[in-house]
Amino acid sequence: MSDACDQCTRRSWLVGRLSGHLETIRGDRPAVRCVLALSDEQLVAAVGGRERGRIEAQWKAFNPALERSRWERCGARAICLHSSDYPLRLHELPDPPAVLHFVGTIERFRLLVNGSPLVAIVGSRRASSDGLDLACELGRQLSLCGVTVVSGMALGIDSAVHEGALSTGARTVAVLACGPERPYPARRRQMHGQLREAAVVVSELPPGSSPYRWAFPARNRVIAAITSMTVVVEAAERSGSLITAEIAADLGRTVGAVPGSPSSWHSAGANALLRDGANFVRDARDVLDDLLGAGFADSTSRSQEQDRSRMEEGFSEAQLSVLEAIARGARTAAAVSEQCSTLDDAIVPLTELELAGVLSRRDDGSYRRR
Repeated sequence: MSDACDQCTRRSWLVGRLSGHLETIRGDRPAVRCVLALSDEQLVAAVGGRERGRIEAQWKAFNPALERSRWERCGARAICLHSSDYPLRLHELPDPPAVLHFVGTIERFRLLVNGSPLVAIVGSRRASSDGLDLACELGRQLSLCGVTVVSGMALGIDSAVHEGALSTGARTVAVLACGPERPYPARRRQMHGQLREAAVVVSELPPGSSPYRWAFPARNRVIAAITSMTVVVEAAERSGSLITAEIAADLGRTVGAVPGSPSSWHSAGANALLRDGANFVRDARDVLDDLLGAGFADSTSRSQEQDRSRMEEGFSEAQLSVLEAIARGARTAAAVSEQCSTLDDAIVPLTELELAGVLSRRDDGSYRRR
């Protein structure tokens, strides 16, 4: 089912129809964004070229209901910028996508996109083994902490991030530069299948759209805008992930980067971001601290007494350590982990206590006693 009005459906079709024409201005990223902010009539006039008359005729004869039926036959759903499910953060863009097409259920979309903290993790397609390992671990740990990790399903860092999140509950969203039903790159067909079954795959381009080069930086603006923080794991000096970081900074989002060797081309872009003021990221704890803060202290002597009574009810030592940390004012997984040696030491007992009804997790990811 699609939740897209006729006006936005028409706009989405037009952007897809003009994809080949937009390719002619791909070398000028600001120009692409300016063009995407034009009205339908202005867009056709700007890039329609010799086909302008034909496209105008098709646009006037366009049937939105038939187009939405085509999307559904491709297995895709859609929400437009007038829908209550449309992510509020995207409205901050000067050129927000008229329609977000996605594969996956609307319930998962609401949970992963609108019901969780979101962090973008991006980086090089030609990443080092250390970079891939770190990206996978970031995806895994953040997913465990209830954070949705967003990336582009590209080879390298992007895929490693999704892989980590898929291993622990699939709190991840892939944003593509083609139709959402298309596995791109083709080498990620299996991952695409896993994402559409357990997570969400999103695109502003309608089903059937090819991955033109202009669409990748355009896709990056969606990744930057939809999330609260962008983390660059590895990036060369001219990496596309730096576009994402630049847009995120322009929108007032937090930008973080993983430091690397000064002699490694893999990390030249990330190191430049750090030099320019990006937040220092070593692990998921740093991301959680930047994203959610250190938590708030509202412990009382009564909660401490409850902790002691729980000890007599057979709670494990790890669970008691978590309860004691929360009683001392720790609220986020990162803050609790500082008192439990490692993040992994905190995640399992936190999850167990939440499932047991002892702790509840708020929308911002913080924990409190019930």
